[in-house]
Amino acid sequence: MSRVLAIANQKGGVGKTTTAINLAASLAANDLQILVIDSDPQGNATTGLGVAKDPNRPSLYHVILGDATPAQAIVKTDFDGLHLISADKNLVGANLELVEIPNREFRLRERLEPIRNDYHTILIDCPPALDLLTLNALIAADSVLVPIQCEFFALEGISELIDTIERIGESFQHPLRIEGILLTMFDDRTNLTRQVAADLRDFFKDEVFKTIIPRSIRLAEAPSFGKPILSYDPRSKGAESYIQLAKEILDREQTRQHAQSTR
Repeated sequence: MSRVLAIANQKGGVGKTTTAINLAASLAANDLQILVIDSDPQGNATTGLGVAKDPNRPSLYHVILGDATPAQAIVKTDFDGLHLISADKNLVGANLELVEIPNREFRLRERLEPIRNDYHTILIDCPPALDLLTLNALIAADSVLVPIQCEFFALEGISELIDTIERIGESFQHPLRIEGILLTMFDDRTNLTRQVAADLRDFFKDEVFKTIIPRSIRLAEAPSFGKPILSYDPRSKGAESYIQLAKEILDREQTRQHAQSTR
């Protein structure tokens, strides 16, 4: 069964794009067909997957606001089973241009419908803002994965996002599940990191993934080579942690499906 997973946190620098790229590759390594949608005008997921920004190729902007179909915009990456709809600087204007469109919040969901079942999972890398691009991603998604860096303002940022998710459920009749909260750039040598992690687990319980993404130079280097960590350094701790995250997500999915089938 296909599903759409938004990777969102309005705070920048928490590992959204790193997670989109490397979780996608780790899921694809399980012989699954995976699509990444780069919904951030900075286009970091696009370059991080080794795809050049080509002005002659349809991007997410053309899918949402032009007449390009998702199938026309999808490109294969060098990683088996992993595909991409790219972002480029055109996407900067999307927030303004969407304002004039009827049912603007549902635009991405409607456009993805024809290709949705071609993939096991579609991952949307959201921009670091609660704007119309993020709103489109959340309404297109079945669930949200929230990366969080364990620092002082982490709890404040996530509470705002959860408020937004609840408002989307009420305003658009679109109940969004929290796929999980992911602790990123984790450095257990600091008291603050350990304390914030403990507070998050205490408050959100099982919604916090068991898998923790460590602070890693290799993870930070990989995007500059246009590769997920599984291609760049498959034996690194970063690669191991994203493989473990993919396994945890697939196990959770299997548990949910089993629970539904036994009702």
